[in-house]
Amino acid sequence: MVPINSLMRSFRLHQAEYEEKALEVLRSGWYVLGKEVAQFEEEFAALAGTKYSIGVDNGLNAIVLGIKALGIGEGDEVIVAANTYIATVLGVSLNKATPVFVDADEYHNIDPAKIESAITEKTKAVLVTHFYGQACQMKQIKEICDGNNIYLLEDCAQAHMAESYGKQVGSWGIMGFFSFYPTKNMGGFGDGGAITTDCEELSTKLRALRNYGSTQRYKNDYEGHNARLDELQAGLLRIKIKHGQEITNERIRIAGRYMSEIHNPKIELPMTASKCTHVYHLFVVQAADRDRFRTYMAEQGVSTDVHYPTPPYLARPYAPLGYGREDFPITKRLYSKIVSIPIFNGMTDEEQQIVIDAINHYQ
Repeated sequence: MVPINSLMRSFRLHQAEYEEKALEVLRSGWYVLGKEVAQFEEEFAALAGTKYSIGVDNGLNAIVLGIKALGIGEGDEVIVAANTYIATVLGVSLNKATPVFVDADEYHNIDPAKIESAITEKTKAVLVTHFYGQACQMKQIKEICDGNNIYLLEDCAQAHMAESYGKQVGSWGIMGFFSFYPTKNMGGFGDGGAITTDCEELSTKLRALRNYGSTQRYKNDYEGHNARLDELQAGLLRIKIKHGQEITNERIRIAGRYMSEIHNPKIELPMTASKCTHVYHLFVVQAADRDRFRTYMAEQGVSTDVHYPTPPYLARPYAPLGYGREDFPITKRLYSKIVSIPIFNGMTDEEQQIVIDAINHYQ
């Protein structure tokens, strides 16, 4: 069976380096907020093209802390994509702010043309999601945010190293939010996250918020969290940063093969917006009869998945907002057809061929 993903393959690509780093950290005797976190933050900021990065314990808390640092809360609105993963929205609602959904475009990202009409006097920010690994059309979105004097925030959890108009995701807005959950392109070996920013004041505040609101030991200036990235994950993620371009290039190469060799009119391949890049955290196709397609693929020895089966505006926590299934027609159509096919680092040419042949013979 061709798996949808294989974390073990990714590990084995640089196994000796991971094991050496793990032992180095374990033998250091320092496991929280030490030199590994400090060096990771410096290296990840350089990778993302920002002045600062702040390591945190996961991608959701990156968003929660970022929105909190801006003072966005009850009575405020934050615009989000209707088809994003629920973590994006939780980052808003856990701060008691109200998420306002905007429909997707043909590239599976928030539609820039529909943002302006969703802005009200309560709108404090637009939080875009670079979904499945494709960068949003950030030039247009930044112009809208600047013109309305609202914050631009980026959920980059699925799009490490993607670019929009030649500029890295996570460097367009006031803050970018990253996840290092193991399945991500630059995933760690447990939970982890980071916030990127060019603002020194925000950087200082975020470092305090992740550590009980403390700016120095036993001096607490904010109502903070325990949301620190640990030394072991930071050290292992430094290996991922070192091989970041290699990891990205391999996924783009596999996706390129899919794009050039899959020829079946029953299956819609993903499109990439002009002047944006796609790093293929997921390779998502569309099938009119999704269940039949997935059953067929399983019979051919190919695993598939659906990312994600329920849009967040229909999730139970957001029922009080009153959104209905018909409110976002593009999202509704996408959610009825999307299927993720296998793509992962360490995937063999033979496995790729099995996937391609299976799709091309689907009737």
